[in-house]
Order: sequence, then C-alpha cells, then structure tokens
Amino acid sequence: MKRLIFLFSFIAITIFSFAQGDSTLSPSARFGLFPQAKFLLPDSVTFFTKADLKKNKPAMMIVFNPDCEHCQHETEEIIKNIDKFKGIQIVMSSMVTITEIKAFIEKYQLSKYDNITVGKDVSYFLPAYYQFNNLPFLAFYDKKHKLISEFSGSLPIEKVLKVFEK
Repeated sequence: MKRLIFLFSFIAITIFSFAQGDSTLSPSARFGLFPQAKFLLPDSVTFFTKADLKKNKPAMMIVFNPDCEHCQHETEEIIKNIDKFKGIQIVMSSMVTITEIKAFIEKYQLSKYDNITVGKDVSYFLPAYYQFNNLPFLAFYDKKHKLISEFSGSLPIEKVLKVFEK
C-alpha cells in the first residue's frame, strides 16, 4: 500500500512539474508571432502595428538605439545591400525620443525605402517581449509573420539573408 501511495505521489509530482512549461523562454519564443506592439511613426501621430505588415511578405524586426555603433553599422550594411532586401519588410524600433529617431532616419535616408518602417516603441513592449541583452536585436519572421529566429548583436548581412532563404 505504501508503495502504491509513493508511486502515485511520484507520478503526480512528475506530471505537475512538466505542466509548468519552460518559463525561461521569452514570450517571443513561446508565442512565435510578430509582437502586438504599437510603434509611433516619425509624424508623431500615426501608429504602425502588426496589422500594417504586408501580407505574404517576410519581415525583420530590428530593435536599435541611434547612438549604438553596432546598430549604425547594421543599418549601413542593410542600406548598402538594400536590393537584396526588396522582398522583406523591415521594421526598426527604438525607445528613444521621436526627435532622435527622426535624426537617425535623416542620417541614413531611411524614408526613401518603401520596405523600411521606423518607429518608437511607446509602451516599451519589446524589451520584455524579446528579453534581449544587446543591440541591435534582430527577429526574423516568415511570410505568415511567424518567428523564424532571433539574434542579439550585429549579424553579417550574408547571415541575415540566409535566414530568409530557409
């Protein structure tokens, strides 16, 4: 009888332990979807959301800071290779002021690229959603806007493009 109680207890504890799931995964990894955040665009009036993503087009989220040298370098590399990104929608987001974001857009002339959207994460949603430690942070999404992979830090353009080839 004691063995039966012990066995039942062991099985119950095991089941309840696995039922908790992996809490070490970030929400982005658990849900695997483009974030439900609102990004204030440089006009300080319009918001960009997941609903504004173009259908059947892969997307790349870049979280950046205009003062970050790695972020600047990543942006420069994307612009140099912009023709290779024609089929990819790029959403860049920062938590700095709109004035700083506008200066970044002007410096790199980002407004002339139809596939690049730059905005401010007004609710500071992205750090908790992605749980990144370094900038730039890149998240890659397929045509259905489901997460392919994430990367924290600079990534060579060849490797960025390879993610979308899969």
